[in-house]
Amino acid sequence: MLELGPGVAHLWYVFSDAVRDEALLAAYHRLLSPDEAERQARFLFAENRHEYLLTRALVRAVLSRYARVAPEAWSFVRNEYGRPQIAGPPGVPPLRFNLSNTRGLIACLVAMDREVGVDVEDTGRASSTVDIADRFFSPAEVRALHAQPEARRRTRFFEYWTLKESYIKARGMGLAIPLDHFSFHLDDGPSIGISFDPRLADDRAAWQFALYRPSAQHMMAAAIRRGIDPPLSIELKETVPLRDEG
Repeated sequence: MLELGPGVAHLWYVFSDAVRDEALLAAYHRLLSPDEAERQARFLFAENRHEYLLTRALVRAVLSRYARVAPEAWSFVRNEYGRPQIAGPPGVPPLRFNLSNTRGLIACLVAMDREVGVDVEDTGRASSTVDIADRFFSPAEVRALHAQPEARRRTRFFEYWTLKESYIKARGMGLAIPLDHFSFHLDDGPSIGISFDPRLADDRAAWQFALYRPSAQHMMAAAIRRGIDPPLSIELKETVPLRDEG
């Protein structure tokens, strides 16, 4: 069992390509609920089935580090925008979590009774990064991106993208929040700043953000609504579900 105080968040992650042990994968299958197993089977490609399996195993195993609940006993419900949250069993601590996955990396951010969001991206994937930014980012972010040296623009794009995804996931509304209604400020000081279009009616002082490079290929961002509390300590925890328990 792990303690998770009000001033701490844990950011768990697993490199999915490294998890190929057949006994472990069989154990992961036994954790799935019937609807999860059905959804996993619907994926056309083996890598997508593998990624989904590890994502569900990660959240179930991680949550069981904080409550005396078997990993297979957790149940979940989605809000109107699709964000999953704990539905049972009754009597568990007020844990909040968020999940993200990309090619080769899966992450789960956990905190106690506060909104959290996480996003991971494969920075090596083919994409027209500047074109995407020009279409969807805020004017301030577009200007800042174009001001970067050309060699830095791709990295800066993924910094913006993962941060923006982590924020809208923490809000629990996904792309119902337009990406150009808020701006991240990465060059104004030691901490990551954010500003909002008045239509979002949010308080920039209530949020904290963090960026990580868990590998040369991956970018990872975390968003936490801390409210009036001091900044939380975010502890990174690389893991392999079930194998690292005990």
